[in-house]
Amino acid sequence: MEVILKEDVANLGHRGDVVKVADGYGRNFLLPRKLAMQATEANMSVIEQMKAAAARRSATEKIQAEELVAKLQPVVLSFTRKSGENGQLFGSVTSADIASDLETKGFDVDRRKIQLSEPLKSLGEFTVSIKLYREVAAHIKVQVVADATEPVAEEAVAK
Repeated sequence: MEVILKEDVANLGHRGDVVKVADGYGRNFLLPRKLAMQATEANMSVIEQMKAAAARRSATEKIQAEELVAKLQPVVLSFTRKSGENGQLFGSVTSADIASDLETKGFDVDRRKIQLSEPLKSLGEFTVSIKLYREVAAHIKVQVVADATEPVAEEAVAK
């Protein structure tokens, strides 16, 4: 079965591509979720118009993403967490934490766009990548520092 993709589908293609897929995949997954339409002559002419509109939209999205990269470049996020003796955190800093901190600074970034392979679980400075568009990514610095009240409390207990 040949279908025309209406949206980007991972491991299949981009919006507007005509791809050949298994009948069941097309009928049971792509078509009901409105990710694709059947490749007929009438749909081919409609998709050409959609491609032109998508190209215009894509260009503006890319420009907006590049502007956001320029604004995010100087941003440094700092998180204070309780930690053990060897710098391991009691908990972690996740992409949701980073997204909420960016939101408080006035940047609207979806947490799923933050490229964090695993949560940050140690003290230090890290560079985190944010994929804003297909080939546009921003890199921000994230500092994880120890809670200042913690060492004082340990010294008081030791005396």
